Amino acid sequence: LAAQLGSNLQGVCYVLDEPTIGLHPHDNRILLDTLEALRNKGNTLLVVEHDEDTIRRADHVIDIGPGAGKLGGRIIATGHHEALAAHPDSLTGRFLANPLAHPLYPPRPLPAPEDGWLSLRGAHLHNLRHVNARIPLRRMTVVTGVSGSGKSTLARDVLLANVAAQVHARNQRRPAPALAGMQEIEGWEGITRVLEVDQTPIGKTPRSCPATYVGFWDSIRRLFADTSEARIRGWGPGRFSFNTAGGRCEACEGQGVQTIEMSFLPDVKVLCDVCRGRRFNRETLDVQLRGKSIGDVLAMDIDEAVAFFAAHPSIAHPLKLLQDVGLGYLTLGQPSPTLSGGEAQRIKLVTELAKVRTRGEGSEDDPRIARARAKALAEGKTLPPPPQTLYVLDEPTVGLHMADVEKLIRVLHRLVEAGNTLIVVEHNLDIWAEADWIVDLGPDGGAGGGRIVAAGTPVELAARGVTHTARALADFLVPRG
Repeated sequence: LAAQLGSNLQGVCYVLDEPTIGLHPHDNRILLDTLEALRNKGNTLLVVEHDEDTIRRADHVIDIGPGAGKLGGRIIATGHHEALAAHPDSLTGRFLANPLAHPLYPPRPLPAPEDGWLSLRGAHLHNLRHVNARIPLRRMTVVTGVSGSGKSTLARDVLLANVAAQVHARNQRRPAPALAGMQEIEGWEGITRVLEVDQTPIGKTPRSCPATYVGFWDSIRRLFADTSEARIRGWGPGRFSFNTAGGRCEACEGQGVQTIEMSFLPDVKVLCDVCRGRRFNRETLDVQLRGKSIGDVLAMDIDEAVAFFAAHPSIAHPLKLLQDVGLGYLTLGQPSPTLSGGEAQRIKLVTELAKVRTRGEGSEDDPRIARARAKALAEGKTLPPPPQTLYVLDEPTVGLHMADVEKLIRVLHRLVEAGNTLIVVEHNLDIWAEADWIVDLGPDGGAGGGRIVAAGTPVELAARGVTHTARALADFLVPRG
């Protein structure tokens, strides 16, 4: 963009796909000023974007929907952002007219100063300047700061890496490893698991799909194996797996597509001409569950599957979670390589939420912990704290519409309510406003960053208004009450 500004070209059509990704609101305003300068020189800009400020500053908006996947693909509204806000069928307009009112959940009190905090001292990796930071446990902490201020370095490369190494060594009963990029860390002892939930693909082949990744496909296969037709033929759940020989289509080996090698060109995948993408052979497809074959179930979208499997909690619960995070338009057999980064990340979060439900009811994954809790309860002793996972997310709102951001916020709150600790690196103001605690790095990027310039609740930071983050947060919260 800087090169184009200096070129003095006119009559150019620029196409930008989500240029605000990874930008702090302070940097975002500079970007939008740059785009307007290009427009004022006589150029045309076509911008694909979810950012509210970008939409409000656009001269003309084209809103596509009304939903996603097969529910979308139509132009719902066009015009200035005010025209969208007045349009009854525009989801984007609905959020422009009625922005989220924060907080969505009642504020959680912070832990006592002497307990319930994860503390790290002397973080000095990359541009971090011997930073000391405190993170409240079983709360959601958002790490903010302008681009290049050291957020990902602190959250992922220092905190995540060291806590994961310490927890792994303890679980394996090995000596604690030396700390990397920092001097000391305290308060991690109650953490039982560490996980980074990012936007990397959940699978690289068509064999991977939401049903197999989340884990309810095995329950569906058992349902088909329990049908009278399957029992008569002596078929077990393995017959209904597209990863093993027997019931799958051997022409495509259960992938539903065939790969054609194109010599010097990239390989081309085409629909299998034997099973027509249904993955199973004809005999297997003859077995039906309430009028649906195993191939029909794979082709169901999640919204349809929620109703179809309503009587089977082990299947219906994760399906409902997928629906809750806005993925109801995906099919159960959607090949993983076709999923976007945001879709993959939400599927990972649903997988975690499906585990959380069991822990919340008191039957933890680790039977030793469950027995210890049951014994303490029987003896009238204080119950040990439930298992706690440390989740680290780096900009989870990338590629998400405002409606999807609201759903993501509710998912994050559910993870915290289940007793877990969340650390979120984020530039999205809606996420900032929902944080229990904010750690703000800066004051600038690169050599001008690497320091914690503010820490506190969103309301406290907004009241101070002395950093780029605090000023943006103050401007954001005041109009929303």
